[in-house]
Amino acid sequence: MSSPPPFQLSQIRSYALSLGLGVIGGAVFAYFRLPLAWMIGAMFVNTAASMMGWDVKVPRQLRALMIVVLGVLLGSSFTPDLPGRVMSWWPTLLALFAYVGIGTGLLFVYFTRFCGYDTATAYFASSPGGLNEMVTAGGAMGGDERLIALTHACRVLLVVMAIPFYFRFFGGYTPPESMLPAIGGGEISLGDAGILVVCGVVGVVVARLLRLPAYAMLGPMILSAVAHMSGLSEAKPPALLVAVAQVVLGCAIGARFAGTSARLVRDAMLMSVVATLALMAITVVFSLTLGRATGLSTDDVLLAFSPGGLAEMSLVAIALHSDAAFVATHHIARILIVITCAPLVFKLTRLRRPSP
Repeated sequence: MSSPPPFQLSQIRSYALSLGLGVIGGAVFAYFRLPLAWMIGAMFVNTAASMMGWDVKVPRQLRALMIVVLGVLLGSSFTPDLPGRVMSWWPTLLALFAYVGIGTGLLFVYFTRFCGYDTATAYFASSPGGLNEMVTAGGAMGGDERLIALTHACRVLLVVMAIPFYFRFFGGYTPPESMLPAIGGGEISLGDAGILVVCGVVGVVVARLLRLPAYAMLGPMILSAVAHMSGLSEAKPPALLVAVAQVVLGCAIGARFAGTSARLVRDAMLMSVVATLALMAITVVFSLTLGRATGLSTDDVLLAFSPGGLAEMSLVAIALHSDAAFVATHHIARILIVITCAPLVFKLTRLRRPSP
């Protein structure tokens, strides 16, 4: 039996290194009862390894599978009273348009005037969401895909690192006694397991056929939400599986910086710190204003408007025992606004400019 080609062996070593570091980092963070320990720990260690030049990678298929698990988990937080509650969310959903416009405009000025980004790169790096879509659209419009991706990745990293620690030390959040996350289920019957698997598999296939954004998470989430809102099931994915999903997701975030020079990552991180602080300041203003105006929880609005990724912020919401359905719905709406409006607005503004 012939041995695998060296390329495959190197890939396997990179995968094993990333996931091994992720498990160690997650376990250390869980031991010290830090918030969202398995994801944050894996993300922290893999980010450090990437910046030291280590070859860490996460298989795309494995990450996609874990995103499906998180989608099913998120759908299990939707309750039968959701349709009645959604009607009270229209002020915050409408406010997302203003939030996206203000945030994008402010960061665009910052990236062009103070960071030296070209117009296309600055514009698509400024959108508060839609990492993959903005990289693709930005590249098609002449922007620097690598810099756009780095800027978005740094934003997600900083937000996901900061928000849980804020709630841990200032928001009254108490982590679970167990090292396993308290956001999954316990023992699950064979019938319930079958329902959740069907939600995941069918959800991905249908959402991909419909070309929905973030289909690997959105499809399973919708079907899982239907199953739980209709009373077909009350089960959640097991806590151990949720911990594995957190580790994989955390490793994937940190491994995004692998293969990039430490200097470029450092510069992107420094510029993103200012941009992320500006976005978070806007987020705080919106959450305080909307919380008082609507009577909704200020913490829920803060998580719903925080400029992190859909999967990451949904996990944070579940871990912090916030209204995960509210948070996820707003993040999905923000993604739709960004990927629909951002390329269109960029094309229209470029058409109005006189040719040099």
